[in-house]
Amino acid sequence: MKYFIKLSYDGAGFNGWQLQKNAPSIQEELQKAFSLLLKEDIEITGCGRTDSGVNAVNYIAHAEIASKMALSGKTKHHFLYKINAILPNSIKVLGIYRMHQEAHARFDATSRTYKYYLSTEPSPFLGPHTWYFKCRNLDMEAMNKGAAYFIGTKDFSSLQKTGSDVTNPVCTVSEAYWKKAPLPAPFARETAGKRIVFTVTSNRFLRNMVRAMVGSLLEVGTHKKDPEWIAEMLKKKNRSAAGLSVPGEALFLCDIKYPYPIK
Repeated sequence: MKYFIKLSYDGAGFNGWQLQKNAPSIQEELQKAFSLLLKEDIEITGCGRTDSGVNAVNYIAHAEIASKMALSGKTKHHFLYKINAILPNSIKVLGIYRMHQEAHARFDATSRTYKYYLSTEPSPFLGPHTWYFKCRNLDMEAMNKGAAYFIGTKDFSSLQKTGSDVTNPVCTVSEAYWKKAPLPAPFARETAGKRIVFTVTSNRFLRNMVRAMVGSLLEVGTHKKDPEWIAEMLKKKNRSAAGLSVPGEALFLCDIKYPYPIK
């Protein structure tokens, strides 16, 4: 039987989602926990890779489960309690849903949304999931003008990690923008105007693409480049033409859309 698994995880301490021989991964921890609880070998397929240190909220994966356990009602709640007791605190399964047999967490996804959190001043309340970028006069208006050049169906080779094995660099970006992201009270005054978030949605992403997007837009925000430079950089189809890759701990995969309901 095919099940979709909804989960959230803190990527710190993991070398990304993908199973690897000599490094810890989210996929490995999930497969170990599900196999132990269900007493069968469980392989779990994710909706996409996330890089080392990158976080996810409401991430979707799928698994084939032979067990006849009825994952509904009280049984389902009991299962979630037990699987989360096995998993490390940095990973939490939020739900498990019976799907039609052809459903695929990765190939059926129609869009994915990432958010990157950045602060222009240090604060004791921001924690490890907001990157501190020292710049008191970061021009968010210019960055939004630059981000508009990402929207559309384009070749994003310039933003792909060097050495990637992906052969198709074309992605369709539907939104890309910055806005202020203050923390809730009582921390709002402390972070007002200092914490911002970049949101980008696309049908697919290349490896390291969002982090390179942010690094490139910071070139614009610090007036080292004009907003139009983003379009010129993309046309070069060369990673060395873009900005630096920003750290992964402030990046979140936060929404995945499908052409059918998950419930």
